[in-house]
Amino acid sequence: MSEQFIPVLTIAGSDPSGGAGVQADLKTFMAHGCYGMSVITAVTAQNTQGVRCFEAVSPQLVIGQLTAVLEDIRPKAIKTGMLPDAETILLIAAILRQFPEIPLVVDPVLVATSGDALSKDGSKKAFAKHLFPLATLITPNVAEAEVFTGNTQPEKQAVAFHKMGARNVLLKGGDSTNDKMKTDVLSLNYGEAVTSLCAPAVTSVNTHGTGCTLSAAIACRLALGDTIQQAVTQAKNYITEAIRRAKDVKIGEGHGPVDHYIVNSQNINVL
Repeated sequence: MSEQFIPVLTIAGSDPSGGAGVQADLKTFMAHGCYGMSVITAVTAQNTQGVRCFEAVSPQLVIGQLTAVLEDIRPKAIKTGMLPDAETILLIAAILRQFPEIPLVVDPVLVATSGDALSKDGSKKAFAKHLFPLATLITPNVAEAEVFTGNTQPEKQAVAFHKMGARNVLLKGGDSTNDKMKTDVLSLNYGEAVTSLCAPAVTSVNTHGTGCTLSAAIACRLALGDTIQQAVTQAKNYITEAIRRAKDVKIGEGHGPVDHYIVNSQNINVL
């Protein structure tokens, strides 16, 4: 394997329309020159207009996929997306706990952008108890941060996540109502360093899978050797440019995908 093909693993659900989930992650991995691998946790029936239904892959088969990959190809970074139930989360955490040296980005997906639920009752508690303490970084969006913390203020949300065991937290602001600037809050080392990352808002209906894409890009940057601060900054540059490039593209009848394939994305500067 060439040195530039760095193995990165996504553990997430499948999106047949290609804009989110595992499909978005693998496209993002390729755009960053990484070798993409995947563990499928759920099969969804969705498109740009919403999620119609989903069926969880059995926890045993999820773990079978995960152990098969880890026994053969050791990833340089791992990200998680849609984890449909508490049992799956618990079992994944038990495996990943054995590999503390691998950077882990946890995107605590509970609800799709369309508002459709993507996890069962009990997942929220399982995320907090089992995965957050293992994560190099967690990346909740506006709605997820409020669900997990019961608060709407980013500063208090960060404190709450740190109390749950999350060492580093990126509070994503892409879903905020500010139509001029999108601001993320990065809280590092249990709140010792807090940074606001701002990028110009891009007016576009094509925002399907932005959270998946951002967390996948962060995982790639960590695999390539970036610090958390550098990885988040470069990934935010990447997703902002991916949204901008796709804003006039017509894919589907609803919220279309972003333009994942941006060559040399590390050279983009929008912040």
